[in-house]
Amino acid sequence: MTKKVTERTTESSSIYNHLEKMSTKQLLANINNEDKTVPLAIEKELPKILKLVDAAYERMKTGGRLFYIGAGTSGRLGIVDASECPPTFGVPQGLVIGIIAGGDTAIRKAVEFAEDDEKQGWKDLQQYKINKKDILIGIAASGSTPYVAGALREARKKDVLTGCIVCNKNSLVASEAEFPVEVVVGPEFVTGSTRMKSGTAQKLVLNMLSTSLMIKLGRVKGNKMVDMQLSNNKLIKRGTKMIMDELKIDEKTAEALLKKHGNVRTAITNKK
Repeated sequence: MTKKVTERTTESSSIYNHLEKMSTKQLLANINNEDKTVPLAIEKELPKILKLVDAAYERMKTGGRLFYIGAGTSGRLGIVDASECPPTFGVPQGLVIGIIAGGDTAIRKAVEFAEDDEKQGWKDLQQYKINKKDILIGIAASGSTPYVAGALREARKKDVLTGCIVCNKNSLVASEAEFPVEVVVGPEFVTGSTRMKSGTAQKLVLNMLSTSLMIKLGRVKGNKMVDMQLSNNKLIKRGTKMIMDELKIDEKTAEALLKKHGNVRTAITNKK
């Protein structure tokens, strides 16, 4: 008797059919209805996300780095989150690092079969000298990506703290992670298109992880990004407003302080 293969939730058939016959209004309303279910699915995983954040913080507060690794959409989401940490929170480049199967080329263009090599993920991490002080989070909607699973497997052998964000229960990737987060969002609007609800879920969890860690690491004061990089006029204006609000001073004085110190936190601390 042939054993029945259990279908992954991310690959199960959409509850909608004949999408091509829907009006624009119907398409948008139905996609929006499906998107509404994502935060509720994440809510169920909050206890697991909490454990991952607290464990990662223990490593990062003593100098550990945070690595994301994934393929396709999942890999790109990790790279986006990592790339936004320095400008948003003023942390050094290299504290949060995103790795994608197929290398930088794959950020813009799919690299065929890159995700199928279970040894390449760990090889790609070697250029960063990943070690037992660090954290590795695998991102894979299916939970079956060999590139990600293999990297997590080797990382655990080297005492690297491991976590993952997947969208199926009982997956290979989750089994290789010490702190798995399994956000099951159900069938996609377009069957199997995991850049939709699954991708949204991964993005939201990544936001929670990095933001919580940066706050715990002291990179936020009150509710302000006081260590953000002043890389454009919009951010300079935002920084000036922060100083005005904190010190109760006029815009001209606040802007002068910001220009003098080059950093919101330093301007507020020194005040002169």
